[in-house]
Amino acid sequence: MADEMQSRTIHAAAIRERAEAEMKAMGVDDAFISTLVDTFYARVLAHPELGPIFDARLSGRWPEHMEKMKSFWSAVAFRSGAYGGKPVQAHLGVANLTPELFPKWLELFAATLDDIAPNAWFMETAERIARSLTLSLFYNPALDDPALVPGANASASARKV
Repeated sequence: MADEMQSRTIHAAAIRERAEAEMKAMGVDDAFISTLVDTFYARVLAHPELGPIFDARLSGRWPEHMEKMKSFWSAVAFRSGAYGGKPVQAHLGVANLTPELFPKWLELFAATLDDIAPNAWFMETAERIARSLTLSLFYNPALDDPALVPGANASASARKV
């Protein structure tokens, strides 16, 4: 068991070292992440649709949220495992949040990257995150299979009679 734990620790350290080298080669460091997050959320707040949703949810808690987002992006970029939040749970029940807002969020993120330093890795990662959140928050299997819609079998049976 001790050998397995040591092997996992060595493996995790190797992953972090590789990620740090990759990020360094792209010019990504803590200052980059801080600028990205600060610039992006300033744009989110100024956005006519996203701003009110975020501000209502985070009113009085913006400094904590900004630090959490910097920690999140740092953990993702450097694969540190340091972020312990629960993004899906954090977004559950957010008033007026709809799947149609995620492309707008991505547009702002892309514009931010374009302005501070174009970075395909961050954009691809943001797209994966948006896709994952959208599926986790809004996916309805009935959209893929109408037979799964509650009452669909009853109404189909009734039409056959």
